[in-house]
Amino acid sequence: MAEIRNFTLNFGPQHPAAHGVLRLVLEMDGEVVQKADPHIGLLHRGTEKLAESKPFNQSIGYMDRLDYVSMMCNEHAYVRAIEKLLGIEVPLRAQYIRTMFDEITRILNHLMWLGAHGLDIGAMTVFLYAFREREDLMDCYEAVSGTRMHATYYRPGGVYRDLPEKMPQYAPSKFRSRREIDRLNQARSGSLLDFIGDFTDRFPKCVDEYETLLTDNRIWKQRTVNIAVLSPERALALGCTGPVLRGSGVVWDLRKKQPYAAYDRMDFDIPVGVNGDCYDRYLVRVEELRQSNRIIRQCVDWLKQNPGPVMVEDHKIVPPRRVEMKGDMESLIHHFKLFTEGYAVPAGETYAAVEAPKGEFGVWLVSDGANKPYRLKARAPGFPHLAAMEELVRGHMLADVTAVMGTIDIVFGEIDR
Repeated sequence: MAEIRNFTLNFGPQHPAAHGVLRLVLEMDGEVVQKADPHIGLLHRGTEKLAESKPFNQSIGYMDRLDYVSMMCNEHAYVRAIEKLLGIEVPLRAQYIRTMFDEITRILNHLMWLGAHGLDIGAMTVFLYAFREREDLMDCYEAVSGTRMHATYYRPGGVYRDLPEKMPQYAPSKFRSRREIDRLNQARSGSLLDFIGDFTDRFPKCVDEYETLLTDNRIWKQRTVNIAVLSPERALALGCTGPVLRGSGVVWDLRKKQPYAAYDRMDFDIPVGVNGDCYDRYLVRVEELRQSNRIIRQCVDWLKQNPGPVMVEDHKIVPPRRVEMKGDMESLIHHFKLFTEGYAVPAGETYAAVEAPKGEFGVWLVSDGANKPYRLKARAPGFPHLAAMEELVRGHMLADVTAVMGTIDIVFGEIDR
């Protein structure tokens, strides 16, 4: 019989389950992991330093690119930090719009996670199901900002513009029949709010379909139950947040504990796990899909009943409308100065955090009174989760490493920033 020997194995960065440029150096005893050393690199874009070299209002797009699956949530933390230093009170309608799009972003993130996590472990169909619903929500991003991913829709003082009264429709195509086009456009005949309302009506059935595929699936449970168990004490000690922390049974959610935007007006529950394993973290995120849908529905109902401004009326911070800019010299000057020099933010420092889909995303911002940040530091939720990898995979089989990578839901843009 051949002798089992210890050896070192590189997991990634070419491995599809490495979720980016992670190189995990594994010390193996046969097929059991003894030690895991995460190496990050090859991606670093210096986002924090870039933000310090540009006016405050020109770095919103960098936040989108940190966690490129949780775009608007990242923007939210950054603009909240600027608003705190400026002492701005955002209009209520803009707060509701932000709340709605934060939850749309949470669903987008969790659908991407669900599909990718399923693929990592070997469940292929759920990936196709999840992307079916992602397309509709990506269209909502495009309707308000003109782009499907890096929206730059949140601005200090509110949001870029109010919700459109008309939803873009599918055009006739040689690849789809007239009947198919009419079916796709059925929910798009009204406003964006009508379209989102229709989505909230049909989304719970879609979540039921995901659960039918996975929740009681024998193979899925064998791959996730009692894998990477994390106790509440260790989860807190390691700095975990979001579904990873709540999966261990800790009831901590910034939307409830430190409410921002319109969350204090929302009725929703915080799902928590019991065992702190991969399966519990899966169940927590699936229930978050349902709770996010519930919040979006409440926002849609309120926004339909309550028109109003979506931006503060201060042209030192907010650009004037283009109609004014074309005919008024003062407005033209404000517009020009705002997009070339930006605005000076009072000296001071602040920290603003949001409950992003992966956990607490925070921005620590220091201003020296100039038009650029003196220092910017992003608190990425994925960083402490990656640091916990060593503890989570130790003693498990090599095949379980992919399950653990999936369950902590990391994106390397925010880790190697």
